[in-house]
Amino acid sequence: MGQLLVNGIVAGLLLALPALALSLTFSVLRFANYAIGSYLTCGAYLVYIGNVVLGMPLWLAAGAGAILFAVLAVAIDWLAYRPLRDRSGVTLLVASMGVAIALENVIRFFAGNSPRAYDVAVARPIRLGDVRLNHEQLTILMVVIVALAVVWIVFRFTRLGRMMRAVADNPDLAAVRGITRSRVVACVWLISGILVALSGVLVGLDANIEPQMGWTYLLPVFTATILGGIANPMAAVAGALTLGIAEEFATLVMPVHYRMIVTFLVMVALLLLRPWGLFGTRWVTK
Repeated sequence: MGQLLVNGIVAGLLLALPALALSLTFSVLRFANYAIGSYLTCGAYLVYIGNVVLGMPLWLAAGAGAILFAVLAVAIDWLAYRPLRDRSGVTLLVASMGVAIALENVIRFFAGNSPRAYDVAVARPIRLGDVRLNHEQLTILMVVIVALAVVWIVFRFTRLGRMMRAVADNPDLAAVRGITRSRVVACVWLISGILVALSGVLVGLDANIEPQMGWTYLLPVFTATILGGIANPMAAVAGALTLGIAEEFATLVMPVHYRMIVTFLVMVALLLLRPWGLFGTRWVTK
């Protein structure tokens, strides 16, 4: 049971960063970014190029790849989403589907379909009684906790965080107060790009890097975000942890490769019974 709990926490933390990124963009732009999975994949491959192709240490490649992808996320926003900013959320959702397909096929064209892995040293797992914690899981714990703490500090105690909350609550009133929405949107994409790229690295460490890795995480990320409350960024983290632990404990009664059924059932139940999430508010669904 202890091992399942640890594995569930790690699985939830893998979902936490992309869920937080998805919730941030939804809060400000009011559309669900379907391309979040392809963003994760793209970030993972950019870090792979730095780590394996260019021979950089993984920590340096991860930092450089995260910044590079954050800039790419802003560029995608300017090219694909900005011209449609005044359209409905459904229009932007469809546009994000096109972005996802384009990114996935670009990755396939240049990298192929073969699974890849980062250049990291093999190490023995750490034993804490009957619980095994490998180095990849320890890295996931530390990176996600630090990233969440930084985002929370920015969101709660900085001028940028206040501007983001103002635009999310009432963009028209924020504009009257002199807050430039375009700058806030760019900052949101920068933060979201860094979070998603880091999550791609962590997913690549936990498993392999391949073009379908983002697609595999798409449903769990959306479910975790809705579970917490899609317009409440930090609550999305709680949703991710809850879903990760639920998936792990479900393996007590079903085979491991059927864990996705739990995610699907949670998503269906949420959409039918509480689409605004456990910590969200009803007005979000209007």
